[in-house]
Amino acid sequence: MPEAVVNWIDGLKFEATSQEGYTFTIDGQRQEGVGAMDLLLFGLAGCTAVDVVIILKKQRQPVEGVTVRVTGERAQTHPKVYTRIHIEYVVKGDLDPKKVERAIQLSEEKFCSASAMLRKTAEITHSYRILPA
Repeated sequence: MPEAVVNWIDGLKFEATSQEGYTFTIDGQRQEGVGAMDLLLFGLAGCTAVDVVIILKKQRQPVEGVTVRVTGERAQTHPKVYTRIHIEYVVKGDLDPKKVERAIQLSEEKFCSASAMLRKTAEITHSYRILPA
């Protein structure tokens, strides 16, 4: 079972440690680390990026690069959940646009756990661009 451990450093700074021992700083003031809610967007970006790369490779597409940018809007009142999220995919290579769209669709609708969870409170949209090889 995955485990995340967060230890308070001082102020609003915490050291986060993964079960594998990787560490990073969470900072409620975003001065010396990432904000906690930003981590949800990073998780979504990473989850869907992994899926898209795997799916494109299974489709035998010559993918040379994938960048995922996620932006989110939060509710004005507490608990200030994400209400709108946009995912922009920038993929590089001599790729079939229909296969890129299908890879994104499969990630968002079937494989990405982060997307499935966040979709319960947020409208998730996406766009993509294909850059030449």
